[in-house]
Amino acid sequence: METNRQKKIGSVLQKDLVDILQGEVRKNGITNLVISVSKVGVTTDLSIAKVFLSIFPQDKAEEILEAIKSNTPLIKHDLAQRVKQQLRKVPNLIFYIDDSLDYIEKIDNALSGKENPIENPDLLEKRKKS
Repeated sequence: METNRQKKIGSVLQKDLVDILQGEVRKNGITNLVISVSKVGVTTDLSIAKVFLSIFPQDKAEEILEAIKSNTPLIKHDLAQRVKQQLRKVPNLIFYIDDSLDYIEKIDNALSGKENPIENPDLLEKRKKS
């Protein structure tokens, strides 16, 4: 369960990260790329922020994620400049691809009968035995 403080810090980080990432995209003159920050979850000790990104077009997502990960120290530095009034210490950033939209699309397709897992069980992802 997230505390109000975690939620508040998450939303502050989210807003600033959107500005930073979209600013980088614009600064580099890239016009056919959209990066949005769908969620930022902060650990209870506020030391780590898990940042979930939606990247369009999706075929570029992995490549962009790697570029963002390799620039994490710079992004964290930019973020620190922006939030220094609100936060003493900026959490470490860990970036992920938010695949919830893919997941929703799969469910929609299954429900609309396009990809019905009951008729074609091969569509179901195999669960690993734990």
